Amino acid sequence: MWSGRSVFIMAAIGSAVGLGNIWRFPYVAYENGGGAFLIPYLIALLTAGIPLLFVDYALGHKFRGSPPLAFRRFARGSEFLGWWQVFVCFVIGVYYAVIVAWAACYTYFSITEQWGDDPEAFFLEEFLHIDSAASFGLDFVPGVTWPLLLVWVAVLGVLALGVQRGIGNANRIFVPLLVLLFGALVIRALFLDGAVEGLNAFFTPNWDALTDTGVWIAAYAQIFFSLSVAFGIMLTYSSYLKKKTNLTGSGLVVGFSNSSFEVLAGIGVFSALGFMAQAQGVQVGEVVAGGIGLAFIAFPAIVSQMPGGPIFGVLFFASLVFAGFTSMISIIQVTVSAFEDKTGLGKVPAVLIIGGASAVVSLLLFPTTTGLNTLDVVDRFANQFGIVGVAFAAIVVIAWVLRRLPELRDHLNSVSSFKVGLVWQLFVGVITPIVLGYMLISEISDRVQEGYGGLPDSLVVTFGWGVQGAVIVLAIAMSFVPWRRDVDLTYSIDDDPSPSVSVPAPPGDTHTDGTSKPGGVL
Repeated sequence: MWSGRSVFIMAAIGSAVGLGNIWRFPYVAYENGGGAFLIPYLIALLTAGIPLLFVDYALGHKFRGSPPLAFRRFARGSEFLGWWQVFVCFVIGVYYAVIVAWAACYTYFSITEQWGDDPEAFFLEEFLHIDSAASFGLDFVPGVTWPLLLVWVAVLGVLALGVQRGIGNANRIFVPLLVLLFGALVIRALFLDGAVEGLNAFFTPNWDALTDTGVWIAAYAQIFFSLSVAFGIMLTYSSYLKKKTNLTGSGLVVGFSNSSFEVLAGIGVFSALGFMAQAQGVQVGEVVAGGIGLAFIAFPAIVSQMPGGPIFGVLFFASLVFAGFTSMISIIQVTVSAFEDKTGLGKVPAVLIIGGASAVVSLLLFPTTTGLNTLDVVDRFANQFGIVGVAFAAIVVIAWVLRRLPELRDHLNSVSSFKVGLVWQLFVGVITPIVLGYMLISEISDRVQEGYGGLPDSLVVTFGWGVQGAVIVLAIAMSFVPWRRDVDLTYSIDDDPSPSVSVPAPPGDTHTDGTSKPGGVL
């Protein structure tokens, strides 16, 4: 159990603020109307992001379990939704780790600007040793493999310490450190020559973009992907809260903190891009990049051209490490906690077995000469099909099949200062499924017709469609596996008379209803 609400908020912010906040939001905002994008982005936050966050908090807190257990207690036939979330997290975790490892390596490379005069060639050829002729292979790159192994050791070590001593304390250290480092980076970037031009490019509104439905879909997509909603993380974290906890107040703090960091990231990134554009004598639009290209190609080029570049590089890549590390802890915790609940495994055995399996898969697939293309496919399908698909299915089941949004609303209102009502139900039950359904159908249509990124069909079919299909099949299969005998499948915190809902821990870890529980009561 969290020692207090502040620790939970810090952990939730640590999960929400990840790599996408730094390298995805600035690019998406620039491509979708600049300053005008902030309007649909804020509307998406208020009508979908925060309302969905409240759903996760209500489910986790009321039914006190990992996603499969919480959904099983919620309704017998909905357990597969929890397992779907768990396996989506498993897939994301195995590739997310290698990006954290890359960032750790580049933190060191920044000291001497090891990428030289051609950051792109260094990243693709010298660092990753990309084999462009192969679709998939197992030729390992030692310079990536060993850092990736260390990342996994660190993550599993934190998880093995438990919820409070491990996850809670890690986030209390790394989240403030992330804010401090990135804040220093932004201040440095603002004083670069050309920073004003970069900020003008980022904030100058294109009001015509507001009439484009694609811009609105991009805003909702950014909120879904950056806020860690609807795929088990916030549900799991909220299950460790005490009985009387201000859920909606916490959600508002987490939601607005995440978005504030994204805007801060946009300011820092575009100040730096403005400097790069001026140094090269081109327009800002010609140097704008997003994702991996921004982090590992564009930013090293900026570092090489600016005064005090090594310091700027260390700040940037260390920020990526901390942002990625805190998010990765939350992702792997979902998978570990689910199997603890189902099987009764103790904390450390579950971390070693489930977390260890994730590490093995990660180490087999991604630190290879074909790992970048594999990561690209898995990432795209996990986000656009995994997260969007399970979020859409969960909301339809909760709001329309079971019609139990009023029950979750009542639970939120019973413990929270900010009350929700019919408007919240409208946002969750109508607006969110319409947007998610549109996103899902559009993505399926595009991928079927166009493939993905010009990559080999065999790679896309295996690691895209195949992996997401396997996730759904495994989720359904796991829902038929019997629960251990001592778990109470009808438990609800609202029916528990205990004021704290906390019991002495038997050997191993327990949850607040007295059953064996992920991470444990520390």
